[in-house]
Amino acid sequence: MNLRKLFTGLSFLVLSLGINLQAQNNSERKMEWFEDAKLGIFIHWGIYSVNGISESWAFFNNYISHANYMKQLDGFTASNYNPAEWVDLIQKSGAKYTVITTKHHDGVSLWDSKAQHAITTVQNAAAKRDLLTPFVSALKKTDLKTGLYYSLPDWSHPWYNVYTRTKKRYSLEDEPQRWTDFVDYYQLQLWELCNAYEPDLIWFDGDWEHTSEEWKASQTLSRLRSHNPDIIINSRLNHHGDYETPEQGVPVTRPKNRYWELCYTMNDSWGYQSFDTHYKTPNMIVRTLVECIAMGGNLLLDIGPKEDGTIPEPQVAILKELGRWTAKHKEAVYETREGLASLFLRDRNAFSKDGRTLFVYLENVKNEIHISGLQTKPKSIRMIGTSEPIIPNYDGYQLRLSLPHSNFDPAVTVVAIEFDEKPEFRLDTVKDVPTVQGVLNMEDASQSISMLAKWTDAGANLLKGKLRSDGSEIDSTLKFGNKSLKEWVLKHAEVLHNAHAGIESGHYTGMTALSEDKQTLYLFVEGKPTGPLAVKGLKNSIARIRIVGEGSMLGHDIFNKLYWSPVPGIVYINLPESRLDNDITVVAVLLDKYIELYREDVGAIESNL
Repeated sequence: MNLRKLFTGLSFLVLSLGINLQAQNNSERKMEWFEDAKLGIFIHWGIYSVNGISESWAFFNNYISHANYMKQLDGFTASNYNPAEWVDLIQKSGAKYTVITTKHHDGVSLWDSKAQHAITTVQNAAAKRDLLTPFVSALKKTDLKTGLYYSLPDWSHPWYNVYTRTKKRYSLEDEPQRWTDFVDYYQLQLWELCNAYEPDLIWFDGDWEHTSEEWKASQTLSRLRSHNPDIIINSRLNHHGDYETPEQGVPVTRPKNRYWELCYTMNDSWGYQSFDTHYKTPNMIVRTLVECIAMGGNLLLDIGPKEDGTIPEPQVAILKELGRWTAKHKEAVYETREGLASLFLRDRNAFSKDGRTLFVYLENVKNEIHISGLQTKPKSIRMIGTSEPIIPNYDGYQLRLSLPHSNFDPAVTVVAIEFDEKPEFRLDTVKDVPTVQGVLNMEDASQSISMLAKWTDAGANLLKGKLRSDGSEIDSTLKFGNKSLKEWVLKHAEVLHNAHAGIESGHYTGMTALSEDKQTLYLFVEGKPTGPLAVKGLKNSIARIRIVGEGSMLGHDIFNKLYWSPVPGIVYINLPESRLDNDITVVAVLLDKYIELYREDVGAIESNL
């Protein structure tokens, strides 16, 4: 009897393991194209582009009445709409998929929906036509994957309970049938979209207003997958989907889900707003894409066409520069996987799909790359876009690469390090802290300076207590290998005399240090940056920014700081080339108080006051 129970239990365990393994294999197969894609284009297009106001939220937050908001239907002409040109531009950007808003929270559908009380561009807008079908038809003629955004809430629909932030039409407890009718309505619209367009991906939004049970999320998911078992769903169906969707804030730490995608605007708006000229530069956007690639995720970059269907020129310029960079660096963009931890390599990096090529992304024109803990000898090393080889200096654990400056990309340079097999890295081979005199005696001053910065960042400041903060006095026992090294040390004595360990990785690409009171953040800048320095996740206000040792004050700009969200924006600091040090420049960022860093998960934005 006991043996029979044991046999039955083991059989059940084996069966369960087999089922789970099969489910995992099916998920990996389904998600493969998404994980390989790396870049998608988001399109927010709707009647909100007529007046250039916030999509749906403008009336929800009572900035404008619902009636006046809906008057934009009369100006939504799509008179210059050319879907083939849209698709061509998206393809040339290097994107592999696109997601278009079929219906935002305002309830205006871009297709000829037959669902009861649906507001459509065919029946209700000046365009008087289906705007979704020609775009999807153009997509289907290419290799681009089709993604459809669908808002679960419909603040204009009479069966939906929420009307504005301060007003509800009814309560679910009092009118359960009315809510059931709305669920049937939204599920019917989804069925229309799936049957008409056969999307590869559904991008839900707005799930926060109701529970999973109220949305009948499990039922919705089941119906979608019964129609297409391979359809990909984002995580905004009450977390029933396949991948995470952090919004606006570039993650400091990697999202927990294997599959994730950052949805991100070029300026501060999703839809077209003529007065929003706060655009990120193409350089910033390329670097954001690289950040996503290095953490194993995707970038879903948004464009907001005008009411007539034309795409604003600043957005076109960004897409074209993305296209230039992705075309040049295809092998380092698509089919890549998450890279090494910062302990081994500070520069952003990623592996090829087979794990045998390490791509190193350089935002600065600099002399060298250092990789620690490497146990596998490289087969070849090259800078993508040039045939000039790079000769490695490899001692069995440490790889040092000297880089030719003439071939650096104006945005991000990529070095490809190829191996015969997947390389191995070991923490226990990362070298111990060197002696200060050993570092000062190095023949190459640049190497000495790099080592001083590295160990200061790590919390082992080799010169701590050995010189005054103004450089007026220095420990007489210290012997410098050359004059330029001593000059650099004295110039940066403010940092080196008592600097503490830098901030955790993910906030800044390079090395950092903190003052004793933790109120000044020091940024080490190697070589010449191709764009502004970027600091993520800084909760503090900035009092002043200057270059250490020469006094120049620097300006800064903040992007993606949403006033209703606790997620800090990205601080961009412009560092003039004429003020760069010959080796490592140090920038001091004085904060309003003890440094505070944001390392929480970045998720969907569920409020928009």
